[in-house]
Amino acid sequence: MVPFAASGGKAVDKDHASGRLAPMTAPDPKADLHHYLQTARDALLWKLEGLSEYDIRRPLTPTGTNLLGLVKHAAGVELGYLGDTFGRPSGEPLPWLDEGAEPNGDMWATADESRKHIVELYRRAWAHADATIDAVPLTTTGRVPWWPDSADEVTLHHAVVRVIADTHRHAGHADILRELMDGAVGMNKGNDSLPPGDSAWWENHRSRLERAAQEAGQEA
Repeated sequence: MVPFAASGGKAVDKDHASGRLAPMTAPDPKADLHHYLQTARDALLWKLEGLSEYDIRRPLTPTGTNLLGLVKHAAGVELGYLGDTFGRPSGEPLPWLDEGAEPNGDMWATADESRKHIVELYRRAWAHADATIDAVPLTTTGRVPWWPDSADEVTLHHAVVRVIADTHRHAGHADILRELMDGAVGMNKGNDSLPPGDSAWWENHRSRLERAAQEAGQEA
């Protein structure tokens, strides 16, 4: 597969859906960063859809990882790295991040913290972070308030990449948690990123992997 080719000295990008060659657009680093950040954001929220209040909160790992807690955590990450760090505080109260707050308080939602409250907080965090990305040059240096004074400087470019990495990591966590609950998988409604196969095919596939693991364990 060739993603692009030269045509008459002009760079072109192949439209894979139509097979046509279209002129490449000029690079836009901010647009690229925003695209990958937004895909992770959307995936994280999509994992909540169709689940009960209990299921979005229940811990499914020994360390308590849960779906709504991941969203709550991601909101605080965006408001911190893409707000406070660049002198753009959001004004959103985040008591679970205050000095002296309970450890790990940003990774789970109390019974009083509704799904609507956490989701709306996350969407406001998106808007605030996006405004920072739009307003501030990528080379701008900010200071991360919770990092050591001697090593707290970071460029906006670095901060955005860091948030993208963190959000995609947690979207992966959410994907596994959701699969354990009801078998739903994928990045979004139109892309499960899996080869075709019905439930019988997947059960056979899993059994095959289990046999291979057991054989490898016996040989070790």
